[in-house]
Amino acid sequence: MTTKNNALTFQTGEAVVYPGHGLGLITGIEEQEVAGFKLELLVLSLEAGKVTVRIPIAKAKSSGLRKLSEPAVVKQALEILSEKARAKRGMWNRRAADFQERIGTGQLIAVAEVLRDLNRGPQQEEASHSERQIFESALDFMIKEVAAINQITDTEARKLIEQSLASAPRPGKSAKGNAAA
Repeated sequence: MTTKNNALTFQTGEAVVYPGHGLGLITGIEEQEVAGFKLELLVLSLEAGKVTVRIPIAKAKSSGLRKLSEPAVVKQALEILSEKARAKRGMWNRRAADFQERIGTGQLIAVAEVLRDLNRGPQQEEASHSERQIFESALDFMIKEVAAINQITDTEARKLIEQSLASAPRPGKSAKGNAAA
């Protein structure tokens, strides 16, 4: 079964991204009566926690439900990972809220920016517990989508992402950075 929603077409069996929940699979489109109204619902099976969610088709777009990113977006996201981290100033709780908000958008580019900005390379263990949790959350989200788009395993997607992160310049990595320290 296929349905259209504001120029978005969803089909049973299609992989989609549901912000805040990650990758899901449309397992069906059904009609239910709720409070006297007939609603057409997309039935999603979400990987995280093996949860089933029903979203009214009329609200699918406003909920942020989207198709998987295009391969060009994946390429751009991987390039972002290899860029220098953008240093953020200010209190950690505000930065953490900003990172969580960007992950919550479900947009691959925003998630890649979070990974880039939290990347400490081999010193990731030195990060605070909450910093590591946000990093792992963003990493898991990106792994799932990259794997689905490129039709590779999660392990292969993780390697691809980690290679991009490893090529990013970090403070103290260059001779100039060591002289300043």
